Amino acid sequence: MTTNKTIELVREGFANGVAPGGNLSDEEKAEMIKNATKAFGEFLTALRCDWKNDPNSNDTPRRVAKAYVNDLWAGRYNGAPNITAFPSDGYDGMVFEGGIPLTSMCSHHHQTIMGKVHVAYIPGEDSNVIGLSKLNRLVEHFGRRGAIQEQLTVAIHNSIDTIINDNKGVAVMIDATHNCVSCRGVKHGGASMKTSKLTGAFKDDPATRNEYYEFVKGYNG
Repeated sequence: MTTNKTIELVREGFANGVAPGGNLSDEEKAEMIKNATKAFGEFLTALRCDWKNDPNSNDTPRRVAKAYVNDLWAGRYNGAPNITAFPSDGYDGMVFEGGIPLTSMCSHHHQTIMGKVHVAYIPGEDSNVIGLSKLNRLVEHFGRRGAIQEQLTVAIHNSIDTIINDNKGVAVMIDATHNCVSCRGVKHGGASMKTSKLTGAFKDDPATRNEYYEFVKGYNG
């Protein structure tokens, strides 16, 4: 069974939301890359960069535009992933996937956010469960756009909470480094940020919460 429940809860057009028009066609993406290439060339010119005559930079506007549309902000321009769901058949334990790679971008300074996501949920008696790789795809879908880590944590959590009907709890933790901290401003490399959102048994039951944290600890050494 494939679910098509709405998981986009952020205002359309915002950096951490989908672009107006949603799932763009290849033609629309090509037009966006063309327009963004022109705009980024003007941006470099404003910074007094002679990019047109620099052999290392003369194709940079196009490269940057393609990177945004096809990679860094791909989650804004591609539709939500199809989520394959299966009956839980009475399974009522924790489903945990840890160490999911995260690549995102700070909405404030457009610097990368790199880290790991640890996801868990407990299906209810009549709940479905989802294909394991779909958790990775949800992280990719929400990560590949502008982000504030706190908001990204909530977005991933809420999407799983929406898809897993009648669940007994959902937990999401992100552990990530921010280049906007290491490359500018205070310029402190090596610092990481942890955010979490726990609901249901993960929030209310200490034993369940501790079990989740023990699983997470296995990925953090």
